[in-house]
Amino acid sequence: MTDLRDIAMASKAWPFEEARRLLKRYPNGKADGAAIIFECGYGPSGLPHIGTFNEVLRTTMVRNAFGTLSDAPTRLIEFSDDMDGLRKVPDNVPNQAMLTEHLGKPLSRIPDPFGKFESFAAHNNAMLRDFLDQFGFDYEFISSSSQYESGAFDAALKNVLRNYQAIMDIMLPTLRKERAATYSPILPISEKTGIVLQVPVEVVDAEAGLIRFDDGGDLVTQSILGGKAKLQWKVDWAMRWVALGVDYEMYGKDLTDSGVQSGKIARVLGGRPPESLIYEMFLDEKGEKISKSKGNGLALEDWLKYGTENSVAFYAFREPKSAKQLHLGVVPKAVDEYFQFRAQWHGQPIEKRLGNPVHHIHNGQVPSGQPPVTFGLLLNLVGVMGAGATEEQVWAYLGNYADNVSPENAPELAELIPIALAYNRDFVAPTLQKRKPEGVEVAALQTLDARLAELPADATAEDIQNIVYEIGKEGGFENLRDWFKALYETLLGSSAGPRMGSFIALYGIANSRQLIAEALA
Repeated sequence: MTDLRDIAMASKAWPFEEARRLLKRYPNGKADGAAIIFECGYGPSGLPHIGTFNEVLRTTMVRNAFGTLSDAPTRLIEFSDDMDGLRKVPDNVPNQAMLTEHLGKPLSRIPDPFGKFESFAAHNNAMLRDFLDQFGFDYEFISSSSQYESGAFDAALKNVLRNYQAIMDIMLPTLRKERAATYSPILPISEKTGIVLQVPVEVVDAEAGLIRFDDGGDLVTQSILGGKAKLQWKVDWAMRWVALGVDYEMYGKDLTDSGVQSGKIARVLGGRPPESLIYEMFLDEKGEKISKSKGNGLALEDWLKYGTENSVAFYAFREPKSAKQLHLGVVPKAVDEYFQFRAQWHGQPIEKRLGNPVHHIHNGQVPSGQPPVTFGLLLNLVGVMGAGATEEQVWAYLGNYADNVSPENAPELAELIPIALAYNRDFVAPTLQKRKPEGVEVAALQTLDARLAELPADATAEDIQNIVYEIGKEGGFENLRDWFKALYETLLGSSAGPRMGSFIALYGIANSRQLIAEALA
């Protein structure tokens, strides 16, 4: 462990860089052996999505990296801000008229529109826990409502009242004039309507937790303790960091300003802001920021329909501080790159392993073995088989390529086949369009057909690739790229494709000759 720890201390992989900042913060661990606290936040007005997954995954990677560097105990808290008032009714839930009647109330005090849980927040919190449990994350769930209503935050709320003016001095310069006129760090919950109020407040007694405010024309003195109020977002975030002792929390670039203001407030409250990584946002295929309201993003369930869980983890790991496009076009490459990096890991020295994405995906316990074909090659196979191809037919073709391959002895391949069929059916097949060969392409294809006819049925992919290569060199093409492009466009109907030797071996020589015959007809 000492050797691994020494090497990890020098690793440039971003989880280790993040972990070293935490180690600098606590070189000997926390006092009395207390746990280092990692936190992720969740707004339960909607269902968990790919951003939720990425944040918990990346935080877990930093937590695991810290565990390599230190023996200090750690905890990961997933915090749900379910005391937030419902601002608008989501489009994708039932009983919208009922929800409209409860606008402005805390999510934890609004009936569940699905009729399954005691509140709307409880429903979404349950979905969050199911979601995180599906991927095996190690976390502790804490809800805002449980902390406020149980009194767990009472001491922290009194501390906010004691420092009320200092917090106002931080926040007011950041607000527009009209917003500043009514701003308060405290959001009392009306005892008349149950609504989270956005009104100015006066601190009556900080030690007793009492404030005074106007509630629909009535001047009310009310406690903020025991769930009778909540805090504005940036103040709430800071209070939570201090109350829970949060040491690390990453967040998106869109919250950069919030993080700055919350950090200042945390210091006013006598705490220290957590270490943080500010990650870039995902973009759609047009390079525009992904928005749930626009519907221009890629949902996690969509990725998992057309790719693997390890592939989305691989994609999330890469360069979190750089904006990346997130659309279905990136999925196949991520699937294959995951396996490529996994194959490399097993032959790498430890220094290289620690920088390999799969080391962090699997926390150093990287599986061995590879599927006998790439996902890209599978997509080319099912592409020529057509949108109606079945798993049984794919397995039959795979028998041409690999001996005794079956779902039992190739479980990862068995996972790839149905998603390749789905991806091809939904996205590839409708776009495939073969063209007729022209010029030197005609003679080159005729030569390829003749050379394939001379080969035994079990010729290796390498033997076939050598023939394809020779024809391209001797066939009058300006460069080999033009020959391979012609093969893809005339035989497969796409502008790019696989290593043709591997494809022909997989599809079968006889079937490949039939493709050539159809192209030349």
